[in-house]
Amino acid sequence: MTTDGDDEPITLPEYRDNPFINRLPPILSAAEALERLTDLPLFDEAERRYSAHLRAHCVQRLGRYFDPLDRHILLESRFSMLVRQGYLGRNPANGDYVRRLQNSYDRLEQNDLGIVPRHSVEATANGFAIVGCSGIGKSRGIERVLKLYPQTIHHAQPFSLEQVVWLKLDCPYKGSPKQLCINFFAEMDKLLGTRYRRKYGASRFAVDEMMAWMAHVAELHALGALVVDEIQHLRQAPGASRDDLLNFLVTLVNTIGIPVMIIGTLAAVPLLQGAFRNARRASGMGSLTWERLPPGPAWDQFVERMWDFQWTREHTPLTDELRHVLYDETQGIVDLVVKLFMLSQVHAIQLGALRDRPERLGAGLLRHVARENFRLVAPMIEALRANDMKALVLYDDLSPLHAFVQQALDNATTRLAPSVTVGPRASGRTPVRDEGKVREATLNALQAIGLTPELAELALSEALAEAPDLAPMDLLARIMDKLQGREPEKKPAKRRGVSKAKGVPPAPLEANDLRAIAAQAKSGEQTVHAAFLDAGVIRPPMADFAA
Repeated sequence: MTTDGDDEPITLPEYRDNPFINRLPPILSAAEALERLTDLPLFDEAERRYSAHLRAHCVQRLGRYFDPLDRHILLESRFSMLVRQGYLGRNPANGDYVRRLQNSYDRLEQNDLGIVPRHSVEATANGFAIVGCSGIGKSRGIERVLKLYPQTIHHAQPFSLEQVVWLKLDCPYKGSPKQLCINFFAEMDKLLGTRYRRKYGASRFAVDEMMAWMAHVAELHALGALVVDEIQHLRQAPGASRDDLLNFLVTLVNTIGIPVMIIGTLAAVPLLQGAFRNARRASGMGSLTWERLPPGPAWDQFVERMWDFQWTREHTPLTDELRHVLYDETQGIVDLVVKLFMLSQVHAIQLGALRDRPERLGAGLLRHVARENFRLVAPMIEALRANDMKALVLYDDLSPLHAFVQQALDNATTRLAPSVTVGPRASGRTPVRDEGKVREATLNALQAIGLTPELAELALSEALAEAPDLAPMDLLARIMDKLQGREPEKKPAKRRGVSKAKGVPPAPLEANDLRAIAAQAKSGEQTVHAAFLDAGVIRPPMADFAA
């Protein structure tokens, strides 16, 4: 933190007499921010001698790995300015805060956020936006920055007040302004023990009333910054709802004076550029577009630091070949490279425990693990290799991959656990497999990669009939192999009350019958998966998310 000669924190004159700013943590230098943001896992060389199943658990620590990049240091600095500048026009010591509250009551009485305010108060709030492809550390970065600040501060002077420094919400999936207000009230209730959700979030209130009350509650508790993540969800909203929510966020900045930070994927860019004033307010402090890491010093430094956290028996030195393979398989997406590193270690530990192979992280192992576990994002990786920005807009969600990576790690950890013979009396209850969750997870993943719900259900039912005990990750791999190679054989359903006479040839198949399409693909040189794509039976990956 910046200090004077007596090691006392320096307070700038414009911040000095503002209670909302004085209680915030000191402003950090770049070096201090780097130290505070870093979140590296625990590591001890002695753990490399642990048994395989324990080391598999150690690898899980990398799931929380966060090594700040230059962009995260810049983000911390921008957020520090965003909050403090927003409080300049809401100083309770000079009456600005009280005047803003009176304006807020007027808006409530007339149920109109756009009325001419009774008191003229200087607007010091700004908007700020971060956009970039999935997996580059936007959400995790802002979460680390927010942890540097207390979320609430209690004031007893000059009057009793519970200040809320920041609040983070996810944009509702359908872009509903009403749902955003409800989520806001619910989060405030969790923080403060209030009952805003019941008072102002009931279904009987119109959306205009809810937005007026949300703005008032934000004023009442001196909200320092509202962070709205996943703003690309607005693409799914009808035009009117999308415009209402964007206009509301702009009003919070321009009229109410609440700083707003917007975070989204590349698909959010057209939304923010759709109206000049939205783009202007979102650029109030210089919006950031976060690209994937290019090959170079920053990438090398990130990989070299991560590479030290190996729990394999043998420490594999980082070579230029390994560095190249890591980049080629992840294309500079830091989230993917950490996951590839995790999965490769677990796979190497498995090979050592189950097949007595050396535990080394070779280039072949990395490519094999990426091929087996990154199928869901393979189109995204190809689009990055080709630098096809239009295609990248279609791949803005890594949630299915996160779920299956975790499933793969859990499965590997279970397989590495030492087998124990338990007597009947000590065995207790046998864990019950939740078939509903297995079906739901697999169906969601199949639809995310482009299969229609009908085909996904058909493929899953057949796979479960053949191998009912497979985990979701293995089920998905089995189904994808069949779709890309051959059509699964299945017995035709018998019609009730109709007997099939021997010697009678089967009825010809319709041209659009799945079996006919599959048979035609087999007779030619086309895969069944490609034939289904041509026939429109399945959609290209993530086509329903196209802008």
